[in-house]
Amino acid sequence: MKALMFGFYLLLAGSFSTKALAATSYIGDGQGPGDFALVSPAQQAQIVIDTQDHPGLLRAVQSLQQDIEKVSGVRLVQSAKPDQPLALIIGSLDKSRLLTTLEQRGKLDFSQLRGRWDGYQIELVQQPLPGVEQALVLAGNDKRGAIYAVYDLAEQIGVSPWVWWADVPVTKKSALWVKAGTRVLDAPKVKYRGIFLNDEAPALSSWVQEKFGGYNHKFYLHVFELLQRLKANFLWPAMWNNAFADDDPQNPLLADEMGIVMSNSHHEPMLRADKEWNRYGKGPWEYSSNKAELYKFWQQGAQRHKNLESIFTLGMRGQQDEPMKEGENIALLEQIVADQRQILSDTFGAAKLTQVPQVWALYKEVQGFYERGMRVPDDVTLLWADDNFGNIRRLPTAAERNRAGGAGVYYHFDYVGEPRSYRWINTVPLSKIWQQMELAWRYGADRIWIVNVGDLKPMELPTDFFLRMAWDPERFSADNLQQWTTDWAAQQFGPAHASTIAALLQGYTKHNGRRKPEAIEPGTYSLLHYNEAERVSRELADLVQRSDKVQQQLGSAYQDAFVQLVAHPLKASQAVFEINRAVAMNQLHGQQGRASTNDWAAQAQFWFARDAELTAAYHALGNGRWNHLMSQPHLGYNYWNDPAQNQLPALLQRTTPPGADMGVMAEGAAFYWPESEYRQQPLALDTFYPDGQAERRIEVFNRGQTPFDFSANASADWIELSHSAGTVKQQQVIQVRVNWAKAADGLNQGEVQIKGIGWGGARVTVLANKAASGGSGYLDTDGYIALDGSSGSAERPQADARWQLLPGHGRGGGAMVATTKADYQPQSVSQAPYLQYPVYFQRAGEFELQLMLAPSLDFVPGSTLRLALALDDQEPVLLSTLTDRSNAAWQQGVLDGIRLVKSRLKVPSAGSHQLKIYLVDPGVVIERILINTGALKPSYLGPPVSPYRAQSSTTTKN
Repeated sequence: MKALMFGFYLLLAGSFSTKALAATSYIGDGQGPGDFALVSPAQQAQIVIDTQDHPGLLRAVQSLQQDIEKVSGVRLVQSAKPDQPLALIIGSLDKSRLLTTLEQRGKLDFSQLRGRWDGYQIELVQQPLPGVEQALVLAGNDKRGAIYAVYDLAEQIGVSPWVWWADVPVTKKSALWVKAGTRVLDAPKVKYRGIFLNDEAPALSSWVQEKFGGYNHKFYLHVFELLQRLKANFLWPAMWNNAFADDDPQNPLLADEMGIVMSNSHHEPMLRADKEWNRYGKGPWEYSSNKAELYKFWQQGAQRHKNLESIFTLGMRGQQDEPMKEGENIALLEQIVADQRQILSDTFGAAKLTQVPQVWALYKEVQGFYERGMRVPDDVTLLWADDNFGNIRRLPTAAERNRAGGAGVYYHFDYVGEPRSYRWINTVPLSKIWQQMELAWRYGADRIWIVNVGDLKPMELPTDFFLRMAWDPERFSADNLQQWTTDWAAQQFGPAHASTIAALLQGYTKHNGRRKPEAIEPGTYSLLHYNEAERVSRELADLVQRSDKVQQQLGSAYQDAFVQLVAHPLKASQAVFEINRAVAMNQLHGQQGRASTNDWAAQAQFWFARDAELTAAYHALGNGRWNHLMSQPHLGYNYWNDPAQNQLPALLQRTTPPGADMGVMAEGAAFYWPESEYRQQPLALDTFYPDGQAERRIEVFNRGQTPFDFSANASADWIELSHSAGTVKQQQVIQVRVNWAKAADGLNQGEVQIKGIGWGGARVTVLANKAASGGSGYLDTDGYIALDGSSGSAERPQADARWQLLPGHGRGGGAMVATTKADYQPQSVSQAPYLQYPVYFQRAGEFELQLMLAPSLDFVPGSTLRLALALDDQEPVLLSTLTDRSNAAWQQGVLDGIRLVKSRLKVPSAGSHQLKIYLVDPGVVIERILINTGALKPSYLGPPVSPYRAQSSTTTKN
């Protein structure tokens, strides 16, 4: 059915309410005719709930009372029977006698709600009972449904789900009006929706120990309530040094009461924690040699959870989340699953075995067992996994979508392992999450969505997004992600600054999505080409400046929340980048013997201290409320695992001679004058073109302590200099421009001579190519054409396939994703949807084309993520983008955040052409396109987008 709806739901832009990020907003801004007064100056509602209803629902109602009081200052009275004109009636269909009465009296119809897993109905009813004029009814099909209705109302009146976990304040209101005619009927589309607390030491564990004395029910109460507020129902608990049910026997009981379905991670079968084997297990964790002890160990887990809502993880991995020592013994694994199923059959009864929720996590090497033929019974859910870096490895085929147990996805916001752990801060853009999880939904992986959130904080933003998308994936599209972020910001901080705050959230996550902070090194961003490192530095500085301005304008109540959700992750990300940039500058200047070498070392030390200050400031919020939660080391990685503590890279210190000593460097090359004389490598700037880079720089620097005077003279009048003379204490930048009106047609050659200290002075060659050009498109200037994926137009969209713009994704201004219905197969590549990029070449030739693609994986068996390339009306040429399946290629791809795919492009003539990229396989994401026409330089992000000339125009735009 979902495949048939593809053409409809994908085109929906979707909208969200800034009141509650809800599909339907039912709390009014004032009183209207027929509105219901939950709280007003004249009257207030009475909470009515059957005392025999679920204890977890009764607990949620107490929380709602507190939330209403926080907002309005009024605490609603609770009763088992209504005796006031206005009633807030709450209940579950299976427990509430009052709801049964209302339905029998014909006041409510629950036929559409009944039987809907986790579903709820919110409805305003007139004269439902004698003596009651109006009632707002919050009804759940089951316990969880009713709880979700309760927290839906809490969110609608202005209580953020992050009210406790991020200190988000509420806006005080003297009255709360429910709109006349309110009727909401909702239920989740993904059955189990949850999080995994993982890699939780030192940050979360230290905080939990200080605040709660351990991972006990007092701590988990807050986790469970957060999940309820986000309409989630599933949890893998903290496990690295903990055992959920053994650490505190009340933990699983509280989870069941609050409607949280408990399970254990992919390497903890049968609801026994890994650490429980360390505490109670006898012998090795090896089934081939220790079956009896392991069998008994697992029996105890099944018995302990017999009467609790749970999902049993099947299979077996090695301890400490390692592969099994027995290796890829599929027969042994099949025996393990069979024995685990026998335990469940003995515990629950053979007739109920297929009704006991069970999951097989196809994580890492376990997926290989499945692909080589291992199978589990049809009622067991297959939990597919991403590659630990947000790229889903596999999704169900058409046949697999018919399995009774269905399928799900295990996703990551946090990971420990190769090629580099990332555990510290949010690094996943929402557009990345949406693109991957939309695939999961479309391919039928809708039974379980669970995400590794590490310490939970500071993953508030992506966690919220992931769980809301799990509730209703069809409400989310590429077109409304930015609006969702704005609405989320409005929910936490009010609407006045929501758009700016959303830009800050998108800005820092985009930066971290390009490369995770733990993987940034001094050489990541180029110092030499396209002003790259400085450009990124300016971007981050601008975001921080805007953040500071917004923070100053927010009221005092919002300060702690703003630091946690916006300012800290942004500024901490900036600090890591600036540390590495300063170290790179220190190394470059040290190699050139510059007087500024030690200044850049001081800059690195400043930013290192700044990082520590940011951590301390976070820990001081609320008098230490979140102490330890930012204590994860994140600086000084030299292999996959994190260092014991933050470490500053080695810095160069230089003893500067007392005199003056001139050096000269031309943009684009690390060598300098007078070294260039010895190496016989003349200094030269890259060639100027009329539509290309307007300025190039020459740096005149001091290698000594004494300032010196310099002069700079151009050999031709078409060469313009920002400075012709000056005094250099450490460095003077000369910007070189070309006056094209004075340049001759064709190639112009001149030089800039710089004199100061040293014999003869330096000469820098300047070339300017005033070539005649016409036509239109993105122009071949500076030896390349650079395009963002979003630079092209999507042509020939079809009902079952199209190229979709994905704003904010990847390295450029936006990406294009190949979006299709499940199991799409193009009938003819030449007739497939395509992207069209108008380009202009200075000359004919065969050029290297580089595609910067998201490092997506072949989630469809047998796919190589193909696309097809063509110039103009040439026959499209198929290109497989996933041919190198080596571990080294995968590691490089996830570190870089892209897969670089190269091809050859034959251009038959100079002039305007149309580059076309045809859709072949779904899931391909095009971030950037680079065409090297002779002078493309190495850089991390690639050069800025080439200038564009519109048709029949002589003007260009950048």
